[in-house]
Amino acid sequence: MTEQNARDLFKAAYENRYTWDSNFPGCSANIELKQGSEVYNGQIWIKPDLTVEVTGIPDEEVQQSVYTQLRDVVTHRKRSSFEASHGKNSFSLGNSDGSGAVEILVEGDAMGSNYKVRGKEICLVSRVMGRMAFVINTHKSLETPEGCIATHYNAIFRNPQTNEVIRELEFEDSYEKIGNYYIMVRQVVNSTEKGQKTTTEFNYSNIKLLEPAVV
Repeated sequence: MTEQNARDLFKAAYENRYTWDSNFPGCSANIELKQGSEVYNGQIWIKPDLTVEVTGIPDEEVQQSVYTQLRDVVTHRKRSSFEASHGKNSFSLGNSDGSGAVEILVEGDAMGSNYKVRGKEICLVSRVMGRMAFVINTHKSLETPEGCIATHYNAIFRNPQTNEVIRELEFEDSYEKIGNYYIMVRQVVNSTEKGQKTTTEFNYSNIKLLEPAVV
């Protein structure tokens, strides 16, 4: 019975994530990236098939950084069924913490994923990917009628053999509703690596949904 309880609890939280539906037309926006005294401007497109394009930024490394950030955003907005993503996995309940979050232990996941669920939200993700282990902890979320979006969260990356912290990231995300869809308008990333701290701002403006292609 415990496995079914764990599966039901995790499924309810998984299906309560805010995702874009199949009618999402894509969007375009201006991007301003700030890091220290450096400021870069360009244009971005998220296509209806959720591919991403970034243009107009002369620094190739910065342009790639914007592309990677957008790919991460799209990954979290992309809709996939619980059965497609987790149907083959087995689930069991772990411990509860003082905040009311319950551990969901997973068997059958190639990346050794485990989770915590609080209410109807996945509030912690723990994974091991080769030589890197990471934990993402959600502190605040935006509740929408179509599900919740994490807006304040941090990620800690460790060496899985030594448990040494390699990098820490803290994210503050802001969203606005454009037409029928919630779109990110700002992300601030505070990064700490080898004692070095950097703050990167992604600011999106002039956001427009793309017109559906006429068939």
